Order: sequence, then structure tokens, then C-alpha cells
Amino acid sequence: MPISSKIKENLARASWIRKMFEEGTRLKAIYGPDKVFDFTLGNPGTEPPPAFYEELKKLAANPVPGMHNYMSNAGYPETREAVAAVLKEDTGLPFTANHVLMTCGAGGGLNVVLKTILNPGDEVVVLVPYFMEYAFYVDNHGGVLKEVRTREDFQPDPAALEAALTPRTKAVIINSPNNPTGAVYTENSLRELGALLNAKSKEFETTIYLISDEPYAKLVYDGVQVPSVFLAYRNSLVVTSHSKDLSLAGERIGYVAVHPEADDAGLLFEGMVFCNRTLGFVNAPALMQRLVACLQREKADTDFYLENRNLLYGHLTSLGFEAVKPQGAFYLFPRSPLPDDLEFVRTAQKFNILLVPGSGFGLPGYFRLAYCVPRETIVNSLPAFTELAREIGLKKQAPRPENKQ
Repeated sequence: MPISSKIKENLARASWIRKMFEEGTRLKAIYGPDKVFDFTLGNPGTEPPPAFYEELKKLAANPVPGMHNYMSNAGYPETREAVAAVLKEDTGLPFTANHVLMTCGAGGGLNVVLKTILNPGDEVVVLVPYFMEYAFYVDNHGGVLKEVRTREDFQPDPAALEAALTPRTKAVIINSPNNPTGAVYTENSLRELGALLNAKSKEFETTIYLISDEPYAKLVYDGVQVPSVFLAYRNSLVVTSHSKDLSLAGERIGYVAVHPEADDAGLLFEGMVFCNRTLGFVNAPALMQRLVACLQREKADTDFYLENRNLLYGHLTSLGFEAVKPQGAFYLFPRSPLPDDLEFVRTAQKFNILLVPGSGFGLPGYFRLAYCVPRETIVNSLPAFTELAREIGLKKQAPRPENKQ
């Protein structure tokens, strides 16, 4: 066999998102792009903010000698200091450059963290539904994934989480604003989570890390604020990227921040710097590090996503689809009107609507739409959704309750 048995097995259960995206490519070749409504891929639908291009022009016009050379594996000190200054201002905690590691996006950052903290057989808890790549990341480094279902409003369920924690638990990964639901974990949810992890760490005489994956933290709506995990739990890390908030997905630039008061924070940071190198990332992209240092308070156009959300959510719920209204990110996660979410997704394809089944996020019975698409895609899709609702005999129902901040 040319590839390993494990990789062959993983390919068979690999991302539904990519499978459906590829189906979209096939259908567009047949019917034309304007007649295929592809809601599969979370590719930012806006351009980077003007400040990004201004800084890029400045750097291109005034290149710094050696600007494309290697630097410390942790990243440029000035970039890490810029990130730390914002974290310090936002939290009141004593962040410095030595608590910030620049990474190749959030995916790279998560792999660095997991490589640093996991021993073979250590358990990592994820909250369902979740971004399925977490399973592969944990497996990459010898960990064991444990799934814990969230509540009906997609907030963490402390009782369910407590039942899943064991002496082998090394970390809990959370993602807020959440992919695929758009839920933002409330301050109360984070404080309950922090109190639980504190208690269990003492009971098990170990350190349980809380890893918060936050690439959508600046994409929130309706006055919602994303509470800081750093203020809820001491042994926490934030892993993020500028893929979504600055619309720089292809540039692969992000960072990991360690709580300044975490257990053995210095050793943890040293280990991550080592793993950043030995995993083959070596360092985050040099050019992007220089650019994002000046852009920590910038963000892409969230009004575009808000208008898309309102248009799509309003139409679907008027047809009788049940969904919790997203507070952030750019995803909608309605309940499947058919018991089998895979059957529903296949039915939607008859109308050239491409969706991702909830099974692809560990939660059958739902489906995901990414509304970061062009506005005309949503507008043109509305009659198709109406026909889909008629096809499956959907009756108008009361929407599910919205989660409140």
C-alpha cells in the first residue's frame, strides 16, 4: 500500500466540507456558477481592511534589509510585543512578548500546542458540534479525543463536561464564536467552565489546559462581546489567526498566547517555540508578521456578514427551518427537517444547493451553511430554498429559542 493504513482510514472519513466543495465545482461546470448555490466553504467573503494595503505599500516601497530572513522561531519581538500590548490592555494581565508565539495560522498553532502538552494517551475534550480537524490534530500527537455535547442553545453543558473529565484529561478545546453554530460562549459559561477545570485540576493533581480557538473573535453582531477566556481560567491559551478577522486566510498568519500566570508558563512557552520549529513550521511568515503588527485593532467588514446572516436566517426561518440565530462567525447551523441529515443534504443538491451535514461536525440531525458567500449567491438561492422546503413538506414552525449574551 503506497500510504499508511491510518491515512487511508482518515481519507475515508475526511472533511465533509471539502467533499461538498468539490461537488460544487462539478455542478458549476454543468449548470454555470450563477445557478449553483454553494454554502460549503468558510472562505472570507470580504477583502482585507484598507489599513492592510496601506502597510503593504509602505513595506514594499521601503523594504527592511534582511526582512525575508529567518528570525527567532517565536517570531519577531516587535510583532509579539504588539500583540501582547493589546492583550494586556484588553485583560489587565501582564502579557509580554514572551507569552506570544507567532504561528502559521490557528491550525498550525493548535498543532504546536498539542505537540507541546500531550503524552501518548492523554485525553482532549471537545464540545460538540466542533470543527472536525480537531480530531486529526489530537491524533497527530498521540492524544485521545473525547466529545461532549453542548446544550440546545449550543452553550457548554457543565454537567456533561464534568462527567467526561478524568485524570487523563490534558486539555479542553473550545471555539467561540463557534464553527459551525455561530454561538458565542457567554461570560457565565466561561466562568463555570473555569471553576470546573480548577476543581478537577486540584482533584486529579494535574494541570488541565483550556485551549480557546478564536479566529472569529472579531466577527460578532448585535452588540455581542466575546468574553476573554483569560479572565475565566488561569491555565488557558488562546489560539487564533487573522484568516477571518483580516480576511487573510491564504497568508497563514496567527499566534498562540499563554496566560501570564499559567503553571510553568515559561517552560510551556519554551516548549511551544521548540515544537514550532520541529513540526516544520520553523516560523510564521515573515512578511505577514511585519504587517499584522500594526493591525491588531483592525478588522474586515462585518456589516457584509451581518446583512448576509439576516437575509438567509430570515428567509429560512420564514419557511419553517429551525435555527439558533448566530451571534458571530459566518455560519448558520439549522436543524435538519429530515431525520437523516445526509438525506437532507442530498435532497438539497437536487436544487443545486450545497450544504454540509451536521454529521461532519459530530452532530447528526443538523446542517451548516457558510454565509460568507457573495450577496447574489444568497439572493439567487432563496427561490431554491423555497422549492426545497416545498419538496420535503416543511411546515412553518416556531423557531428555536435564540441564545442570549
